[in-house]
Amino acid sequence: MRLLIMGAPGAGKGTQATALAERYGIPAVSTGDIFRSNIQQGTDLGVQVKAIIEAGEYVSDDLTEAIVADRLAQPDCAQGFLLDGFPRTMHQVHFLDEHLSATSRQLDAVVSLQVNPDALVDRLLERARIEGRADDNEDTIRRRMEVYAGQTAPLLFHYERQGILVDVDGTGTVDEVRERMFAGVDKHTGK
Repeated sequence: MRLLIMGAPGAGKGTQATALAERYGIPAVSTGDIFRSNIQQGTDLGVQVKAIIEAGEYVSDDLTEAIVADRLAQPDCAQGFLLDGFPRTMHQVHFLDEHLSATSRQLDAVVSLQVNPDALVDRLLERARIEGRADDNEDTIRRRMEVYAGQTAPLLFHYERQGILVDVDGTGTVDEVRERMFAGVDKHTGK
């Protein structure tokens, strides 16, 4: 099973990605986790990424694509994977399509978590308060929403045209969203 989960920052991608990966026995590949790990370790990549994130911008396509290609080449991804946080731009979509095609693979489904933008801002401000995330102040959150709408939303249309988009209402409890998500993916993939 090869899946992708999408949604604006704060939509619950990380939480739901873990559940999807466990359900289908595939690794969750999160670019955000990879970046945060490098920031915490103080690697060269981490220093670069920290400055970009603190400005409310996204990491460049080339840098992100190289990291994802390396991760998908790992043995645990041979039988499937769940991408979380990638792709975010059409450049990355085309890279992923070509990368998968070159290895005779394709995505089975793309889960899109749909949540009202004002609710997302509230969620992220609460998360920032609880987790002490320096990159989650209101100005940065709103900038990330603008970047998401401008760069990432067109990807949904691309995957809808391919017939692999599974829209999921991302409001409600974690369990409610998870059940809707599982039902949507199972229906789409015939599992």
